[in-house]
Formats: sequence, C-alpha cells, structure tokens
Amino acid sequence: MDIELLKSELRYRSARSGGKGGQHVNKVETKVEARLNVRESQALSEEEKALVLEKLEAQVSAEGYLSTTDQSSRSQLTNKRLAEEKMIAMLTQALKRPKKRKKTRVPQAARVARTDMKKKLSEKKSMRRGKFGHEE
Repeated sequence: MDIELLKSELRYRSARSGGKGGQHVNKVETKVEARLNVRESQALSEEEKALVLEKLEAQVSAEGYLSTTDQSSRSQLTNKRLAEEKMIAMLTQALKRPKKRKKTRVPQAARVARTDMKKKLSEKKSMRRGKFGHEE
C-alpha cells in the first residue's frame, strides 16, 4: 500500500457538524468525510483490494467507496487530517495478516484436573439419587 498515493486518491466532502460551537456550528461545515474508491485505487494492489473488500465489506458502499468521517474538532482542516488518519489506520488493520495458530497438546495437568472435576460431579449427582423415595 502506497500511503502517499492513497492520500492523493482520497476525496473529501464537508457538512455541518453537530456538537459544541453554538452559532458557529450552524454556519460552518466542519464535519469531513474522506472517501476512497477501493476498486479503482492505484495505491492498492489487486490482492490488497480483494482483502479490503472482503474484510471491510460492511463499510464499503455498493459503488465500492470506503468512507470515514470526523467531526471532533471545530476546525475543518484538523477534521480532514483526522479522517485521513482513520482511513489509513482502517486499511492498515484490514491488510494485517493474522498469525497462524501453532497446534499444541493439552497439558497433562489440565487433563487430570478435568477428569477429577468430572468424577466429583458424578459422585455429587450419584449421592442425590434415591433420596426422595423413588430409586432408579
């Protein structure tokens, strides 16, 4: 993934943001949405595109856009930077490959503890049988 090329491919939209700011909120569009067309991106290889589309399927629109928004700051420029960082973090996380699980054996102590627990439970239940006048 080429981060600089990715940044140049991002498209931004602004909107009025809720929250703190009083009258300022009603006049200024500080909420920023960063959008990336995953299918047409040059910053991602074909393999990376497939991985992103698979892992972030719920966040990708029908047209193939992945979007993030930010409205935490009163500054549009700050929100643009934060939305960009969110997008990069989301893509980086999606492209991480999980470590392969190494098979291990169940420890002897765990097996013994499990069988002991089963024996105790069995004894407890066998003690309960036949106390109330009907025997099995």
